[in-house]
Amino acid sequence: MTQMDGLDVVDCERCEELCESRSRIVNGVGPADADLLFVGEAPGANEDEQGEPFVGRSGDVLDETLRDVGLDRADVRITNCVRCRPPDNRDPHADELANCREYLETEIDRVDPEVVVTLGKVPAQHLLDRDVAVTGEAGTVHDVTVAGTPRPVLVCVHPAATLYDPSQKETFADTLAKAADFTDDESGQRRIGDF
Repeated sequence: MTQMDGLDVVDCERCEELCESRSRIVNGVGPADADLLFVGEAPGANEDEQGEPFVGRSGDVLDETLRDVGLDRADVRITNCVRCRPPDNRDPHADELANCREYLETEIDRVDPEVVVTLGKVPAQHLLDRDVAVTGEAGTVHDVTVAGTPRPVLVCVHPAATLYDPSQKETFADTLAKAADFTDDESGQRRIGDF
C-alpha cells in the first residue's frame, strides 16, 4: 500500500535500518508539473536535517549551475531514489532502492516531466537497470519505461563530483544545459528536437 499524500511519502517503515537512521522522510521539492525532474540517490546529513534534497555543498553547485544555464531551482523538481538517509551516508542497498521504487515511479508519473535527469551513478543505474559509467555516459539520453510510460532519462554526474574533481565541472554544466533544452521556450515550443 502506497503511503503517499500527493507527491509526498507521509509514512513508511519498509526499511528498518533507514527508519532508525533517519530524522525524517525527505520528499521531493519543486513544482508538481515541472519540465525537469532531477533524481539523486538518497538524503545526506544536511538533507535529513533540513528535510529537502540537495541543500548542502552539492545543492549549492546544483543551484549555481542551474542559474548558469538559465534555470532556477524553483522551476525544477528535485527528488531522490530513496527518501530516508542511509547510516553514515552509505549508498542505498538494492532492497532499499526496491522498497522506495514505487514512490519514485509514482512521483515521476504524476509530475510527468519532459526529461528525468539522474544525478550520479546510483540513480542512473537504478533507472536504466544496468551498470553505468557515469563520467563516460554523462550527457546521454536513454528512453526508459517508468510506470508504464516511456520517458527520456538524461545521465548526469553528481554535483559533488565537481567538488572532488574540478575537471567534471564542464561535463556537469554541459549536461544541465542539455536538460534545459528540454524545457519549453516562451512560445511553448521545445527548444530542441528529438535527441
